[in-house]
Amino acid sequence: MSTITLISIIILCLLIGAILLLIWQRQKGKIIPLAVIFVLGFFALGLGAIIGFVHKGEDYQAYQKLQWHTLAPEQIAPLVAQGYTVFVDITSDWCTICQTNKAEVTHREQIVNALMADNIILMQGNWSEANKTIESYMRHEGVPGTPYNKIYGPSAPNGILLPSKLSMSDVLNGLAAAQTNRS
Repeated sequence: MSTITLISIIILCLLIGAILLLIWQRQKGKIIPLAVIFVLGFFALGLGAIIGFVHKGEDYQAYQKLQWHTLAPEQIAPLVAQGYTVFVDITSDWCTICQTNKAEVTHREQIVNALMADNIILMQGNWSEANKTIESYMRHEGVPGTPYNKIYGPSAPNGILLPSKLSMSDVLNGLAAAQTNRS
């Protein structure tokens, strides 16, 4: 838990405590304006909503767990023959669609969890600078630039090409289609 979250929770507890104290004092006959109680209540409600929104459940740092291997096209077919699924991502730092795909799809916790399966190998080529391996692979694939994502697997040894603008369902469906049906 971060320091800011801890401080926010402490402040929320203090607000609730102050509200309860004021209500108790009011019941004992002290003159406490209801407006004060309501204002503190709205502050507590707002702070509680902010804490809830910030911690709504998704781990936005999950992508850091992914173990990307450098693109090695010659290793794809042998890995697929061994039963692995290979997710290839060709990206570049200057490609806005690539960055959008990361933010909206490949860095999302649900996709990260799917990509972390034991039978999935992640290969990435960052084409921000000239790279003969990436150039050769892209020429072989007949694609001029980034973004480029393809999933190879036992059910799809030639690969399943994903659209340039990814969606979470594109990746999940591609992974399912490329993998061997297990009974």
